Amino acid sequence: MRKSKQEAAETRRRIVKAAAAKFRQNGIGGTGLSDLMAAAGLTHGGFYRHFDSKDQIVAEACAAAAESLIDQLAASASGKSPQRGLKTIVENYLSAAHRDEPADGCPLAALGSEMARGDESTRAAATQALLKLVGVIASQFGKTRTDVARRRALVAAATMIGALTMSRMVTDSELSAAILRESEKHLIHQA
Repeated sequence: MRKSKQEAAETRRRIVKAAAAKFRQNGIGGTGLSDLMAAAGLTHGGFYRHFDSKDQIVAEACAAAAESLIDQLAASASGKSPQRGLKTIVENYLSAAHRDEPADGCPLAALGSEMARGDESTRAAATQALLKLVGVIASQFGKTRTDVARRRALVAAATMIGALTMSRMVTDSELSAAILRESEKHLIHQA
């Protein structure tokens, strides 16, 4: 029996959501199509009814993961003074919880090096994610000139992504915590 367009769209959303978590958890190269379809509660055979290639699902999953994270960060800063909003964004991003749950976190930190070697659509999704993150951060610089706020936000985003990546990479838990803590202090102090 054929699914309705609405059912097919819902199945596709479920696959994208599952893929976003699996890719962030295991990496793009470490996640097979059967893995992500199983995570979505489906069989491997149905993948090509929804997507043309693994590259397509990678780009869509990364875009969806970034959108979710950026919405969360923007919501956490909403209604706060610019300084307090930036502090909240930085604290949430550079938290131990974010470090410890890559499947729910930032795809740029979890997959950046893999996305850099991805196809054009994957790199375009990563670029859009970065620009949205920079936009949310830049909006927290209050009355600062737009160009200055954007430059500061680029540095903040790069610092946050790099610090989160490094904190996940090291084997020393104290060093990992120090990377997050010192990066947070630096960014908040600079604001």
